Formats: sequence, structure tokens, C-alpha cells
Amino acid sequence: MSSELRIETTEATRLHVSCQTEVEVKHVVGLHARPAVTFTRLAKSFPCSIEVAVNGSDVWLNGKSIIKIMSARIRKGSVLRIRADGILAEEAIKALKELVERNFDEDKNHGRTG
Repeated sequence: MSSELRIETTEATRLHVSCQTEVEVKHVVGLHARPAVTFTRLAKSFPCSIEVAVNGSDVWLNGKSIIKIMSARIRKGSVLRIRADGILAEEAIKALKELVERNFDEDKNHGRTG
């Protein structure tokens, strides 16, 4: 699993970029309802497109869709490839990766451990 962030400039401007990263889900029950809401809410706060592929799949899901994320049945140990394209894409990737690494902030919100 690569933890480095890959950045490709797709336009002359530095604001419009494409980024991709991978992160493993370590939350005990995976990406159930509350983490999926937290993930998609954060994804929606960025103006770029955000897509997610699970466990090496070539199927990209809309990272801003709660239905798409929940229906992917993302379990503990799943590896998410997250990619973003557009304005603030780099910031979106960093924020989403950190959210997954923090177990979707479930530990401090609900007393769960990952």
C-alpha cells in the first residue's frame, strides 16, 4: 500500500489538480452509517470531484454519495483509493485520508476503539 500522495497538474493553474492516495480502513466495523456520513460530508465540503475505489477495484464510486459509499460494504482492512480532481483536490485528499486514519473521529465521538 502506498501512503504517498501523487499529484498531477491537469491545467496550467495550480488550483486545478488531480490527486490520488490509498489508505486502509482500521475502524472495527468498517465504513458503516456514521463514518460514511462523516466521510461524505467532508467530501462534499470541497468543490472538486471525489471518487473512491475499494480493494484494487477499477470501479470508482462517487465519494460524495452516502448511498454509493455505504453500498460498497467497506470493512476493516479494506484499502481505499481516493482520488480528487479539480479545485482544492490536494487539500481534499489530505483531509479525507486523515479522517480515515483517525477512524472517522468515531473514537472521540462515540467511545469506540479501532
